[in-house]
Amino acid sequence: MVSLLLAACRPRQWPKNLLVFAAPLFAFSFELDVWLRAGGALVAFCLVSGAIYLLNDCLDVTADRAHPSKRHRPIASGMLTVPAALISAVVLMVVSLSLAAFITSALAGVVLIYGLIQVVYCLELKRQPLLDLFCIASGFLFRAIAGVVAAGLGFSPWFLLTVGLLALFLAIEKRKAELRLAQDLGVITRKVLNRYSLPLLLRLESLVATSAFMSYSLWAAGPSLNGASTTWMLLTVPFALVGIFRYQLLSDPEEAERRRLLAPEHTSEKPEEILLGDRGIQFILLAWLFTVVVVGLSHRADLLPEGGLQP
Repeated sequence: MVSLLLAACRPRQWPKNLLVFAAPLFAFSFELDVWLRAGGALVAFCLVSGAIYLLNDCLDVTADRAHPSKRHRPIASGMLTVPAALISAVVLMVVSLSLAAFITSALAGVVLIYGLIQVVYCLELKRQPLLDLFCIASGFLFRAIAGVVAAGLGFSPWFLLTVGLLALFLAIEKRKAELRLAQDLGVITRKVLNRYSLPLLLRLESLVATSAFMSYSLWAAGPSLNGASTTWMLLTVPFALVGIFRYQLLSDPEEAERRRLLAPEHTSEKPEEILLGDRGIQFILLAWLFTVVVVGLSHRADLLPEGGLQP
């Protein structure tokens, strides 16, 4: 029972919640208490997102049974009953809100708003074109905001705009892959896909990808534009650009088909599968993270007397 519940909460999706650490990382705040509070926010979002996945799978159980891969999920396969999943979802939501409130009331508010938006998404908005994309993107944005409020840090509006645009980019990529798969199978498993076309999604993708890169570049330009603490963050801009290019390559229909011939389980329908499974993306992320940490430590050393670090 426990293993089925854990699988239904989709732990492979939990790396998304690491976004709560973006605020302390970009603020170059490496104090232990800051990261502990952000870690609490991470746990809270793992719990609440698990609750949302349980609710969503209960509502979509019929459609999931017609999907080639989703039919194997615990609820769709019948191994986990709908009542048990719904009760577990309520328990996870309560525990998540309690933990968030223990850290700070502002974090509890963020978790609650995130949960409400996702519930409305599951009930109705996932069938509304464009609104569904913004709901998916809001999940990433609220994770970033949670890191800000949990750590008690200030933030740049460019930072939140960049997170929101990148999240919207991933949401568009997800719908694009789902539409392509539905066309290949001849079965529409999401009603909202009837309102989309590949040319439309490609135009949206181009606009959002360009906007996200420009927003990140403006943030990296430094304090003069109310962005990062130092202009040395411009060193990370090439990694952002290459990362976007790499993701678009992997989600290209012809490239996706070539990779599927080599690995039948490959799919661009799930962004987390690309982020976790592609070595190119992993290398870019690690190089970007290393550069951010080096720039952050160097910046802090310049600000402190005699280059010493605060305890």
